[in-house]
Amino acid sequence: MIRVCIFEDNTEIREFLSETVSLSEELFLVGAYPNANDVLRVIKKDKPDVVLMDIQMPGISGIEALKLIKAQQNDIQVLIQTVFEDNARIFAAICAGASGYILKDSSPEKYLDAIIEVYQGGSSMSPAIARKVMTMFMQQNQKQQEFQALSTTEQRVLECLVKGMSYKMIASECGISYSTVNFHLKNIYRKLHVNSATEAISQAIQRHLV
Repeated sequence: MIRVCIFEDNTEIREFLSETVSLSEELFLVGAYPNANDVLRVIKKDKPDVVLMDIQMPGISGIEALKLIKAQQNDIQVLIQTVFEDNARIFAAICAGASGYILKDSSPEKYLDAIIEVYQGGSSMSPAIARKVMTMFMQQNQKQQEFQALSTTEQRVLECLVKGMSYKMIASECGISYSTVNFHLKNIYRKLHVNSATEAISQAIQRHLV
């Protein structure tokens, strides 16, 4: 049987989900909790295969709890649930390791199907959510490609920036004027989708651009 653990702060929804899981012959409810503040101890005690995680709870949020679970036991499948579709939260949940995403107004049958699907290695998402996630990943990939599209001079300027050089020192190092340094930095910020030297340095290091 598939061991299921629930984290949901709404009492009515938590009881509904508990009953739904308990009535299934394929699932076994190991615990249902109003918050995820003690999530690591609970996971260690209950040993779930699948976790139903509310995305927004008092104390530790669902996404924070998801990250904690995945850091300690990556083989646990976490199904994130919420009352509304939110692009930013969907993306954050998927990036944090969520196996699926389900809306709370889903029928008991859909919940059961989603739990079984993620347990079997699938990714339960509504078509609308799947399209949004795919769009966001495509946008991220496009940005990564743009990060690489720096000219030779822009690359040198960025390298100098990462080394902590001032604009005046960069101008001297690259054999260009102070105003030209500003011109190149504006182009670098645009290509890296940042607004400051600190953000540019952070992206350069994270993306291994220098």
